[in-house]
Amino acid sequence: MAVDWNAIRDRLKAAADALERGVAPSREEAAEILKARARALAEEEAGTGAADGGSIEILEFRLAFENYGIASSHVREVCPLKAFTPLPGVPPFVLGIVNVRGRIFSVIDLKRFFELPDKGLGDLNKVIILGDSMLEFGILADEIAGVRPIRSGEIQPPLPTLTGTRQKYLKGVGRDQLVMLDAEKLLADRDLIVHQESAA
Repeated sequence: MAVDWNAIRDRLKAAADALERGVAPSREEAAEILKARARALAEEEAGTGAADGGSIEILEFRLAFENYGIASSHVREVCPLKAFTPLPGVPPFVLGIVNVRGRIFSVIDLKRFFELPDKGLGDLNKVIILGDSMLEFGILADEIAGVRPIRSGEIQPPLPTLTGTRQKYLKGVGRDQLVMLDAEKLLADRDLIVHQESAA
């Protein structure tokens, strides 16, 4: 069966636009978006061989002046940064804590963690809530670009000249210099969990 890629892209763009406005799609719209994503991923999987390992869905976002991506399977939700509470006695890369519908999450400022240029906070800043079975916390994004599938074969290893903290948490680099973060390593790092104990 032929896949209407234009319709799928339109639905994904509508979902990204809704995220930007901070408006949740209706139940029917959410179901259609999930169906469109499933069809897109299935088609990508069918069109790729074992050599490139299939495809994954990523959330793409801006950090400083670069594009970053992270596997959407580790993204719990995205919300606007409306207000946060700074915490005393935590590392400088911990922005503070936020309240999302009654749940408290600590927020990591990856620009400080990776020693990137700081653009300051603005209206476009979003908090990406990451999680696995053990831990949940937020990372600060300058803005959200959207959700899209990419082929695993497009992700190349990081440049050997890249050193420091950032290199430890990278999966690789994709087309258009998209920097892929390793969500599993971020979520497993005990150095990032210390502020959770401080926030308790």
